[in-house]
Amino acid sequence: MINDILTSGLRVVFCGINPGKSSAHTGFHFAHPGNRFWKVIHQAGFTDRQLKPEEEQHLLDTRCGITMLVERPTVQANEVALHELRSGGRELIKKIEDYQPAALAVLGKQAFEQAFSQRGAQWGKQQAAIGATQVWVLPNPSGLNRASLESLVAAYQELDEALAVRGL
Repeated sequence: MINDILTSGLRVVFCGINPGKSSAHTGFHFAHPGNRFWKVIHQAGFTDRQLKPEEEQHLLDTRCGITMLVERPTVQANEVALHELRSGGRELIKKIEDYQPAALAVLGKQAFEQAFSQRGAQWGKQQAAIGATQVWVLPNPSGLNRASLESLVAAYQELDEALAVRGL
């Protein structure tokens, strides 16, 4: 089982789609060696060093957290069914209402659209909010995503800078 890393007062909660087999095996988020999450959030400015998956609790020291839309592990995120994403979206809204981070970053446009019954979402900050929490859609850092490391870092950096402008 993989536990959420959540508390109140966070700058951002990163929301993955669901755990891969490596994460399910180790119990840590973004544990597959090909996943670029830890490298991306470090290079984007969220952490002062690149954390290892087993150091995920240190994210709380940087006022970042992690959750996921669906808890069922799969080899690829496209194996997650629409009804699982919709149900996960409803659960995610409840979590965000409880914790009210400054921002929620859903990692994947298609997952965001399916979980929240949206169409035509753009990358970046969304019009919708959950209470006082801004909602962002950022590219998934999975090694299966063909986006370059540089483009991933730039997208995540935009969120980090937007939070900094707000004094967060």
